[in-house]
Amino acid sequence: MRGPAWRALLLVLALALADAAAGRFVVEKNSIQVTSPDELKGKYECAIGNFGVPQYGGTLHGWVKYPSTNQQGCQSFDDISFKPKKAGGRPNFVLLDRGECFFTIKAWNAQNAGAAAVIVVDDKSEPLITMDNPDEGKKHLENITIPSVLITKKLGDQLKKSAEAGEMLSVLLDWRESLPHPDERVEYEFWTNSNDECGPKCDMQMDFVKSFRGTAQVLEKKGYTQFTPHYITWYCPEAFVTSKQCKSQCINHGRYCAPDPEQDFSQGYDGKDVVVQNLHQICAFKIANETGKPWLWWDYVHDFALRCPMKDKKYTHDCASDVIKSLGLDVEKVNKCVGDPDADEENEILKVEQDAQIGHGKRGDVTILPTLVINNRQYRGKLDKVAVLKAICSGFEETTEPAICLSEDIQTNECLDNNGGCWLDQANNVTACKDTFRGRVCECPIVKGVKFVGDGYTHCEASGIGRCEISNGGCWQDTKDGKTISACSNEESEGCKCPAGFKGDGVKSCEDIDECKDKLFCQCKGCSCKNTWGSYECSCGDEKLLYMREHDTCISKEGTTTTVGWSFLWVIFFGLVFAGVGAYTVYKYRLRVKQLRLSQSPLYPLVFTCKRSHVGLDLLVITMMVIHLVPA
Repeated sequence: MRGPAWRALLLVLALALADAAAGRFVVEKNSIQVTSPDELKGKYECAIGNFGVPQYGGTLHGWVKYPSTNQQGCQSFDDISFKPKKAGGRPNFVLLDRGECFFTIKAWNAQNAGAAAVIVVDDKSEPLITMDNPDEGKKHLENITIPSVLITKKLGDQLKKSAEAGEMLSVLLDWRESLPHPDERVEYEFWTNSNDECGPKCDMQMDFVKSFRGTAQVLEKKGYTQFTPHYITWYCPEAFVTSKQCKSQCINHGRYCAPDPEQDFSQGYDGKDVVVQNLHQICAFKIANETGKPWLWWDYVHDFALRCPMKDKKYTHDCASDVIKSLGLDVEKVNKCVGDPDADEENEILKVEQDAQIGHGKRGDVTILPTLVINNRQYRGKLDKVAVLKAICSGFEETTEPAICLSEDIQTNECLDNNGGCWLDQANNVTACKDTFRGRVCECPIVKGVKFVGDGYTHCEASGIGRCEISNGGCWQDTKDGKTISACSNEESEGCKCPAGFKGDGVKSCEDIDECKDKLFCQCKGCSCKNTWGSYECSCGDEKLLYMREHDTCISKEGTTTTVGWSFLWVIFFGLVFAGVGAYTVYKYRLRVKQLRLSQSPLYPLVFTCKRSHVGLDLLVITMMVIHLVPA
């Protein structure tokens, strides 16, 4: 019963999947650059294997070895070692032919013989495909730690021909652009399943959840990542909705289905139980996300696997509710989100999940469980904490990675070797080298709020306010006799300028100007000049005289105050006299003009009378002006 029933369900699901496949499968690629021989130099595409540990964000340079026997790598290389002959030597990559055995067996045998990577040559002239891992061979899946790539038959044949001719083959495997890295936050999805009885792959994904949980939660809490869990479901074709298989494997009248956990319809849990628990996990994430704690999903999945396993017959709604309560999530909201599995209607949550399975943009369909999607690209390789973290770290824009990505376990600090070839101020321990997961960058730093500008390789200079506080802004500075002189000014955002009394470029040197020798100052009669550092001293020959620096002259000490005082008073006195005479002259002139005008007026007799009566002449003039202004 188990065999025929299971095959029948597989047929049903295959039909459903074929009908729904509006998307496509996308082969994730990295590049392989042939550096020798000369006739093959160039960059080519290769497909990343869905096992092992691709060096996301990095490169690997090595020699290519094509074995004379066991060229498909299906047997162990007992008599061959691919390890470098000397310590520190360049690693060796094994070139193998496709066919006869699983890709994972080829990689496992090559790894055991000391190979640093496996390059598999396709045996057909076709577009690149993804080398997948089989359901069998859990030992290989867990223990393969080297990267594997697939190249086209054309390139492979050329490489094999050169190897057989005795030429040295050197290639660079490059994963730096395998994942997009646009900004300071990585968005990733984990496509998984609540089923814990599906064999090695279920064990693998649960081991990953346990080991990666803490790291994922830290990244999420600090805003470095945005994580979303997903679950694959299929629907049952309408013609099979009433069949026993679909009824036991689907909910909501055949709309959402999952395979039987034990592949036996007569015992244990059914596929519909898996769909319901998947829905619980999605809803737990939804409610946790709404409360600002999306990272609780990792705790829920971890605790549910420990507390509610299928083998203990605890894979139930009640057990799930207990886990939800223990994490402080609202059980009623989760239950409302789950809805009624028996209802003949769509479940909005699972409908979204089905739509998300279909590829969009540069991301292909999600057809394999478990699957990680990082920055909208499917991750290929081992589901391992360190391997996945490396892939996530490669998704950050350079210099924005969290500290965990720069730890020694994850990557090598290239700034430790010759400062990465970047600018360095040894005296102040300031460097332009910035270590990133994808490699170092030479970028002028910001130190104590002061930004340095320059090319980052040969030159960096402090700029802006406060720049003189750091390395004196890169300007000249010297101290003599307790006096410090600097060519840096915080009033200027950049540049160096020797201060008054000095000449030079302001960067390397500022030379004292000899004002006495150059006859720039102290040229008064009888004056004596003495040069000082940055200035000069001038004195008068006679002790009774005082030198005035502003006017470069000597004046008498004895009568200085009195002379200056009387001179100032005489200036004021004569100024007042001249002002009075001028005012009187103007007054007399204006008075004569007014009299002349009045003498021509018919009212002049009145004026004469008023004058004899001692009436103010100015008042009378004003009166006459008013009369003349009033219209008739």
